[in-house]
Amino acid sequence: MADTVLMPKATAVWLVENTTLTFDQIAEFCRLHPLEVKGIADGEVAQGIKGMDPVTSNQLTRAEIEAGEKDPNHKLKRSESTVVVPEPKTKKKGPRYTPVSKRQDRPNAILWLVRNHPELKDAQIMRLVGTTKSTIESVRNRTHWNAATLQPLDPVTLGLTSQIDLDREVARAAKEKPAKEESHSTLLPASETTARAEAAAADAARQEEESGRPKKEAPVDIESVFAKLGGSKKRE
Repeated sequence: MADTVLMPKATAVWLVENTTLTFDQIAEFCRLHPLEVKGIADGEVAQGIKGMDPVTSNQLTRAEIEAGEKDPNHKLKRSESTVVVPEPKTKKKGPRYTPVSKRQDRPNAILWLVRNHPELKDAQIMRLVGTTKSTIESVRNRTHWNAATLQPLDPVTLGLTSQIDLDREVARAAKEKPAKEESHSTLLPASETTARAEAAAADAARQEEESGRPKKEAPVDIESVFAKLGGSKKRE
């Protein structure tokens, strides 16, 4: 907190009224414009503001003020403040307020979100464009009273939300509901692939060998041969 002055205008009022510091010195210390400090001295600025002593609040020492009064070019050095300023509370996330002039664009923005980011939950869409669950359902199911004329429009372009908020919600939805892994056939191990190739080569070689062998001759029936010979002799 050494670089931040508590109640800068009130501090400037006190320094103007109780010291002979220059306007530039007070302006530099309080982070104000010199003309604003001059306006305080003239009574035109900070009317009704009660001065706050920076010495009692441990923001400035008396010796530092005296050094500044002696040397107009001396820059006042802030002391470490003992006053703890609470951090501003972050606003709870809820449905975003939508100006009246832009509320007519919400159905178009909802349609864009439903089509382009189906992973978003209804609560996330409600936070982004400040709508209701029933409106989202009517746009998604095409039962909205103006469904015939709705056009998907980017809510960022419409000014209903910021790109940072949209990216944050999309990333959160993707993290909570990861995309299904596509089923791809995995590569077979090298040993199995080699074994299959060798088996196929052996089978092809066997078939080639069998196709090159001479066909086996049918066994000769001796009795039928002699019977034919005998018949031929009789005809002679």
